[in-house]
Amino acid sequence: MGKPLSVDEATLRKRAEPMKRLIRQGDRSDQVADVQARLRALGYMVDDDSGDFGASTQLALKTFQQHRGLIADGIVGPDSWDQLVEAGWRLGDRVLYMKYPAFRGDDVQTLQNRLNALGFDAGMEDGILGVDTDRAVKSFQREYGVAEDGIVGPHTTIALTGLRIDRPGTAAELREDLRRAEHGGIHQALIAIDPGHGADDSGGLSEGLSEADLCWDLASRLAERLTRFGARVRFTRPETENPDSTTRAKRANQISADLFISLHFNAHSKPSAEGSSTYYWRTSRGGLQLAELIQDELTRLGLKDCRSHPGSFAILRETRMPAVLVEPAYLTSPEDAKRLDDPEFRTAVADSLTSAIRRYFESK
Repeated sequence: MGKPLSVDEATLRKRAEPMKRLIRQGDRSDQVADVQARLRALGYMVDDDSGDFGASTQLALKTFQQHRGLIADGIVGPDSWDQLVEAGWRLGDRVLYMKYPAFRGDDVQTLQNRLNALGFDAGMEDGILGVDTDRAVKSFQREYGVAEDGIVGPHTTIALTGLRIDRPGTAAELREDLRRAEHGGIHQALIAIDPGHGADDSGGLSEGLSEADLCWDLASRLAERLTRFGARVRFTRPETENPDSTTRAKRANQISADLFISLHFNAHSKPSAEGSSTYYWRTSRGGLQLAELIQDELTRLGLKDCRSHPGSFAILRETRMPAVLVEPAYLTSPEDAKRLDDPEFRTAVADSLTSAIRRYFESK
């Protein structure tokens, strides 16, 4: 017997469609109207005419992006579109079950949170219904007398939402702690390094500096230093490739890496913007700790502290281990760019990242 559908196939296909172009201020289209409708449904004020991307739509979008841990640029790109779609789902809106491609959404994240809080290990609360969540659903159904079919329909949803929760779940956090404790230090730890961009995607450009080249250079320096301390290092891509975020995360997951470090450099329309920032998946305690350690080390180099932030980027969400996206400096800052042009400074950045990673593995 096939799995039930909560919405018609056409709607599912529409929701799954990838972004074909960026949507930004000044655009007029049905896609803009769709974005506006989603923002309004989420409680954001949009006063522009339907289909007209004006200042009100941009302000609402920027506020949404800030709330979701995205870059608040007021442009609807793939990450923002995915988050708009996923934010519209509430637990009970649709029937959830294990399938490919997996269900994604805030309803799935709520499901994972409830299961973890009740003591069922649903894995990382990433809003993606995978094997861990499916297993936890069936365990819950078995224990609470609901048909053990892995389908989160009305009966399972009512059972889940009707139970009192005394404390938040810690299953994923415990796994992170146990993995770190197994090493007791950086020796033999397997670290996935993800150099941003690559191949025909040069990333940001400023003062003759290519973000892709800088990412590869920094990744190579970091790998050399980590290896000296006994760590095992793997890159998510060769120098001539530019895989998408899902592929990069999948490669790290396939080797069961202990840590994931994604390297990028920031950019801004204002040259005065400068400094270092780090991002981590919002429910990852290990990711938060590592991000703050990296920030601490980078600011010792004299870089402005732009702080650590919870992020909703796919590269952080889809990795199964503590993951941090690092932006050590701004390519568009004359001061930062001047420092990045110096190989000795890039070596110092690699040393700082290495120190932070060592501190992470040595902490309790």
